[in-house]
Amino acid sequence: MKRMPITAAGAEKLREEIRVLKTESRPRVIQAIAEARAHGDLKENAEYHAAKEQQAFMEGRIRELEVLLSTAEVIDVTRLAGTKKIVFGATVHLVDEDDGREIRYRIVGEYEADMKSGLISITSPLARALIGRMEGDLVSMIAPGGERNYEIMRIEYL
Repeated sequence: MKRMPITAAGAEKLREEIRVLKTESRPRVIQAIAEARAHGDLKENAEYHAAKEQQAFMEGRIRELEVLLSTAEVIDVTRLAGTKKIVFGATVHLVDEDDGREIRYRIVGEYEADMKSGLISITSPLARALIGRMEGDLVSMIAPGGERNYEIMRIEYL
């Protein structure tokens, strides 16, 4: 199985989700199943079926997260400080050459990407265009809305 890169913060977030699912959500669902069973006939008990469905989803999510973590390559981004080129884990400050807007993105693993939070996947077109570049470089990429041009203002490893 291919090892996927993930930041230390991203791995910790997945571990925390597993902890919450196992220690808080699982007991709550088990209790809901027990209460629904106490109501009698399970064939026509919607509460029981809903709780069992929720349990199946939750157990599937726990397994999915555990597999992700077991196959992930955790990268400590703080050890990359001083790196002049953009690599995985970099926080990149850009200026959109078309409208002058300043934007900031952090290049992360696929499973921790969240565009609204400024976290872009290492496999995204923008991240692929940025990898290996340095401060002051101009970067062009083809986006769904057409070609976009950026200037790299600053690179950080937080």
